[in-house]
Amino acid sequence: MSSWQSMLSVTMVDRNMAGPVWVPSEPPSLENFLAPTLQPIPLIPAIALVLAVLYLVGAARLWRARRRWPVWRTLCFFAGCAVTAVIMGAGIEGYGLRMFSVFMFQQLTLMMFVPALLVLGSPGTLLLRAAPHRGPGAVVLRLALWGLRSRWGRLAIHPAFLVPLFLVSFYGVYLSGLDDRLLPTWYGHIGLELLFLASGILFTIPLLSADPLPAKQTYGSRLADIVPEMPLHAFFGVIVMMAPLPVVEFFATPPGSWNLDPMADQVLAGSLAWSYGELPSVLILLFIMSQWHREDARNAGREEAEAAVRGTPDLDAYNAYLDQLQQRTEDR
Repeated sequence: MSSWQSMLSVTMVDRNMAGPVWVPSEPPSLENFLAPTLQPIPLIPAIALVLAVLYLVGAARLWRARRRWPVWRTLCFFAGCAVTAVIMGAGIEGYGLRMFSVFMFQQLTLMMFVPALLVLGSPGTLLLRAAPHRGPGAVVLRLALWGLRSRWGRLAIHPAFLVPLFLVSFYGVYLSGLDDRLLPTWYGHIGLELLFLASGILFTIPLLSADPLPAKQTYGSRLADIVPEMPLHAFFGVIVMMAPLPVVEFFATPPGSWNLDPMADQVLAGSLAWSYGELPSVLILLFIMSQWHREDARNAGREEAEAAVRGTPDLDAYNAYLDQLQQRTEDR
């Protein structure tokens, strides 16, 4: 019997948690993290699967109609769904129920890594292009257009809403004691994971999305949003690593069969927030700067082409004015 099959046979119900959850009894290891062990109610993996299927249906509809849809965007969206399904559907989810470091890894992935892949897939544009204009598709289109035009859509991606939401997802959850009230139940645990994913998507949309948005940000404003956010992970990680007592009491009593030091695991969680949390932000920053440079180059090329065809009336008038001034000076 393989080790992951053995882990399946000894999976247990944790009495410290309320709800339909399975917690592995074997000590954590990479092989056990990746073991195909679904929770009794694999809600988030199911959502990821449904989104992947709907995206594929939309892309296939365009391809059958001989309409172009980038394969690289399809691969990005599928990768985001696949990563979500693995970190929420494999054995790692069972360990994340009682290990701070694993839960932190899941949170950072759901907030920073997965949203970037999903947003780069441009699902909004695909929806507008591929949804049928009759039947249920027409209802979906009307709802999508309403979201684009409503004040609620503007508010959802406004920095005044997103920055506090991002802060609450880290500092508010862990420093207010909310985590110890929610994590002992399946409903609270899955609710936090959905919060992390939703807040990450909302925060990433204004930065990376090529979809039509209620309000389009300039590249300068995108940098103004991402740069101040980057030190927040590092600062939070330092707080967690330096804490002399457990930051989350619920994680202080892992299953005895795991042979786990909760304080060492807390230090690992803090180091993940500091290091792994910064990597997606740096990549997003580089992507924004690259796109900004490409847009400036396109605009410059367009202006040069227009100048070659139409000339430069303003510049020519200014040069003529300077010539007149010089002529007057010489005449005197």
